[in-house]
Amino acid sequence: MSSRHLARSIALQSLYEWDFFNKKEKDYKSIIEKNIEEFENTVKDKDFVHALVEGVINNIEELNKIISVAAPEWPLEKITIIDRNVLRIGLYELIYGDKKEVPPKVAINESIELAKQFGGSSSGRFINGVLGTVYKEIEEENK
Repeated sequence: MSSRHLARSIALQSLYEWDFFNKKEKDYKSIIEKNIEEFENTVKDKDFVHALVEGVINNIEELNKIISVAAPEWPLEKITIIDRNVLRIGLYELIYGDKKEVPPKVAINESIELAKQFGGSSSGRFINGVLGTVYKEIEEENK
């Protein structure tokens, strides 16, 4: 498993825990640190984990709006916690991430892999559909 994929997995686990407790856990940094400790010897990019989680949390309202528009048949509260947070991570990287560091297609592919690894049997297709729709819209806007 690549270092960045592991970092995304830890970010997803941290966001899952934060979201599971209805975002009442105000000290999400302690959640991140606890999850990083589990992989202390293998995670190399701790700053990337922090950047992903903090980026998602700081932009959560905008990310949620995008999900609601891109998947109107799926109200946000009906999307599983895993899929919801995989989408948030993928959208964060697509919209706010450094495209030279993580190209959009890599961000989408990584999100699909997270969904397959942690989500249900149809999670990969669902994530691909939503992120693909958003990516196409971004590309059209940039033309």
